[in-house]
Amino acid sequence: MSLPSDQITGALPRTAWLRIDLDALAGNLVAIRAALPPGVLVEPVVKADAYGHGAVPVARALAAAGADGLSVATYDEAIELREGGVRLPILILFPIPPALALDAARRALAITASDGELLARTLEVVRAARASGRSTRRRLRIHLEVETGLGRAGVSIDEVAAAARTIVATPGTMLAGLWSHLGSPGDERRTAGQAELFEEAAALLRDGRIRIPLHHLAASGGILGGRVVAYDSVRLGLAVYGLVPDDLPVPESHLPTVAALRPVMSLHARPVRVADLAAGTGISYGSSFVTARPSRIATLPIGYGDGWSRAFSNRTSAIVRGRRVPLVGSVAMDAVMADVTDVEGPPVTVDDEFVLLGEQNGERITAAELARSRTTISHEVVTTMARRLPRVYHSAAEAVGLRTLTGEKVEWHGSSSGMVTSATSRSTPSSTRRT
Repeated sequence: MSLPSDQITGALPRTAWLRIDLDALAGNLVAIRAALPPGVLVEPVVKADAYGHGAVPVARALAAAGADGLSVATYDEAIELREGGVRLPILILFPIPPALALDAARRALAITASDGELLARTLEVVRAARASGRSTRRRLRIHLEVETGLGRAGVSIDEVAAAARTIVATPGTMLAGLWSHLGSPGDERRTAGQAELFEEAAALLRDGRIRIPLHHLAASGGILGGRVVAYDSVRLGLAVYGLVPDDLPVPESHLPTVAALRPVMSLHARPVRVADLAAGTGISYGSSFVTARPSRIATLPIGYGDGWSRAFSNRTSAIVRGRRVPLVGSVAMDAVMADVTDVEGPPVTVDDEFVLLGEQNGERITAAELARSRTTISHEVVTTMARRLPRVYHSAAEAVGLRTLTGEKVEWHGSSSGMVTSATSRSTPSSTRRT
């Protein structure tokens, strides 16, 4: 990956940033699609700010790369995409407040029903609107989630047929899908049990002559683990960002797909101070690290306020000039320190670029490595990168966009043409295809 140019870093409000590789994102989508049966829809998950990568820029890039639809967790995440000009079908994976049902229909947003009482309230809102003449021309598209063993959401097998019939019988609504979610995709026995229950639910609806346009069960773990049927659609989550669910057993047949995935996010910083400190100097709050010798310490402007967890204190490294250096002392809200005493060559300065997640000159720090250092998962490492961290978007080895807290949208059209600011579209899209 090429490093950001001086033009880009000069536009940043701070010298710490996330680099988002849109070419890797598109390549991951293509690699996953190639591993699926023909005709299976690929609908990436862009919840939680696209796993920390930036929801609207990522959604736009996925649309350009041929994604069939998108999934989010919450209503406002869906609204952010629509107001950002994203026209793909969008499914909201968690139930929304019933009062928002009509607005969801107007915006061509599909919703999830996973609780009988909330479903009843939602359908009552639709009925009341029709009775008062306030209904929208678009039908509310509902995906019915079935409980197969995750223990988190979904109607039970005993309730699924009745819930489906109620949706079908309610004017102004459409039963658009049946789905569930795997709890342990690496566990063959549990996954097989969930898949069996899901197929039982689908069979109940088929037997009742209830048509379901889409069935979807597999996310990244189910796809790469190869343990479940792809059905009509797959909800591609972590894998589209170039990461494999931690400790997932991958069959030999799927290893080429895993090998083709490329991480989309990397974390970079330049120091705000580099100082030579005497032996016996305490570093950061609580002096959890004390220099045992005269040391050169670089302060990087990133901390737990940016998602660089305090649990990383004295446990992780950064890369500078292609070699690892330890990060020392307690992680502060806005800073972490690197011991660069042993870096060869001229002394490290504020002009040196550090990589805390990603690759530099053949040395690499992965999300999985960071996750292991604080007993968590790769999902959390990338997703908790704070919104205040600038995100610089790259394609074809050039920066094509920048997102900062000020909402600035900048596009680079080649090094000779400089920068132009582009406004984000706020129009509500027309009705889309399926969800």
